[in-house]
Amino acid sequence: MNRYSGTNFDDFLREEGILDEVTARAHKRLLALQVKEAMEVSHISKVQLAEKLETSRSQIDRLLDPDNTAVTLESLERLASAVGRQLRIELA
Repeated sequence: MNRYSGTNFDDFLREEGILDEVTARAHKRLLALQVKEAMEVSHISKVQLAEKLETSRSQIDRLLDPDNTAVTLESLERLASAVGRQLRIELA
C-alpha cells in the first residue's frame, strides 16, 4: 500500500525533509523569471544590469540562478530597483 496515498505534495515533501529547500528554490525560480521578464521589457542586458549594480556579470548570473537561494534582501532590493521594479515580500 502507498504510504502517501491521500496526502498532498507538501505533506510528501515535509515527510521527506525537503519542503523548505524545494519551496526556496521554487520562489527563487519565480523571482529569476520575473527579473528576466523585466529585463526584456526594459531592454536591459545582463552586462548593462551588472554595470547598473556595479558588479560583475557572473554575480548577476548567481542572482538569477534558481538553485542559488543564498541571496540577501539587500541584493534583491538593488536588483529589483535596477530593472525598474519594487521588491515585495509577504507572509502568506
